[in-house]
Amino acid sequence: MSDLTRLTAADLAGLLASGEVSSVEATRAHLDRIDAVDGDVHAFLHVSDHALDVAADIDARRANGQDLGPLAGVPLAIKDVLVTTDMPSTSGSRILEGFMSPYDATVVARSRAAGLVPLGKTNMDEFAMGSSTEHSAYGPTRNPWDLERIPGGSGGGSAAAVAAFEAPLALGSDTGGSIRQPAHVTGTVGLKPTYGGVSRYGAIALASSLDQVGPVSRTVLDSALLHDVIGGHDPHDSTSLTDAWPSFADAAREGARGDVVKGLRVGVIRELDDQGFQKGVSESFRASLDLLAAHGAEIVDISAPHFEYGVAAYYLILPAEASSNLAKFDSVRFGMRVDVPGGTVEDVMAATREAGFGDEVKRRIILGTYALSAGYYDAYYGSAQKVRTLIQQDFAQVFGSVDVIATPSAPTTAFRLGEKVDDPLQMYLNDVTTIPVNLAGVPGISLPSGLASDDGLPVGIQFIAPAREDARLYRVGAALEALLADQWGAPLLDRAPILGGAR
Repeated sequence: MSDLTRLTAADLAGLLASGEVSSVEATRAHLDRIDAVDGDVHAFLHVSDHALDVAADIDARRANGQDLGPLAGVPLAIKDVLVTTDMPSTSGSRILEGFMSPYDATVVARSRAAGLVPLGKTNMDEFAMGSSTEHSAYGPTRNPWDLERIPGGSGGGSAAAVAAFEAPLALGSDTGGSIRQPAHVTGTVGLKPTYGGVSRYGAIALASSLDQVGPVSRTVLDSALLHDVIGGHDPHDSTSLTDAWPSFADAAREGARGDVVKGLRVGVIRELDDQGFQKGVSESFRASLDLLAAHGAEIVDISAPHFEYGVAAYYLILPAEASSNLAKFDSVRFGMRVDVPGGTVEDVMAATREAGFGDEVKRRIILGTYALSAGYYDAYYGSAQKVRTLIQQDFAQVFGSVDVIATPSAPTTAFRLGEKVDDPLQMYLNDVTTIPVNLAGVPGISLPSGLASDDGLPVGIQFIAPAREDARLYRVGAALEALLADQWGAPLLDRAPILGGAR
């Protein structure tokens, strides 16, 4: 493996800026890595034919003295939920197979403008519905720590690409944990921004009130650098906040110095006891809290009584919004079409949706349509929205007494492929700690906290902050990351049996 693929995005950017490495060299190294290992990992659905040309253009602009962004020349993987003009955008579904968008998603356009080099589009659960990337119409992605295990979902492709050193950075989307839960099981870093803090324009919608685009990386600083590129107001997105955001990279650098830990108030939700959590996950979480406490943090017992109802509310709100958003894939306006000789438009639509959608998508469309139907709206969707309000109120009250909330990022480490695919309820429960963050619209970050004592697989810790306080998460995340790095002596991924097969 080329040493260039082992570098963090920040370190690689430094070499590019100094002229010690060219973007063509860095891009070629990552393309070679993809060629070498992605047949096993299957992180990518499409690899760009233009990456080296883009990299050469960045090198030429740098040689001409142009003022380029801090990440110019760094390769980037893009979750296939984000539309691109030069690569297919399928959202992991057959119904969009081969679809070419006439425009770039805002976050993609901003990445290009900042000089990042798109490597390709990453695999995902179909229309972001799943927690394992087993529901992709194009086959599952595998976890680089153990090829017989899942990389999380729906953004397992982006997390696996970063963990397998196929890309230093990736774009993901998070509707109920689809950035943070894959980060948890792959030993990577992922942040779900404040709702409206990053544009959703050009992100193929699943649940519009929950979806949020965010960064995936191997370090907190790398995520912050990418967040600085993609964040900010977008007039194309009616839900985009008009706030002036601070530099998240500066916040991460501040946190890495360790000054923020002393006096930090970290809330731990008493309703989230160890029951239902894998032993190794709970142990790693408690060890991280002890480490923070040893350096001056105050661990505060808090109550968020409606947190545990998040999963139930989410799986009414999400299917309802998904059934509406996916109605446009009707064989007429978007996507594939299955011809039915002599059939009506309704016959063609039914045949197309039957062939084009997978089982999980159909399940959620049916559930959502039922929840929105006359006579059931108030009982189901309306009630779920009331629970959502109660969760928001819980967060508002708790943040009056603590700076951040800490939870395990998921209840278990990566489970085996096929283990839960036929048990939707168990799959849904995997997002129990991440879902409330989306329901409340607040930011959350997952970073590696170690390896589980019972199976040796990665574990993540999640920090949650009030809305608009994404910079606080970068400070706290970088502070813990630095403390853990001192303890480990090397990055966690350096201990991974990358592509080592089943344990």
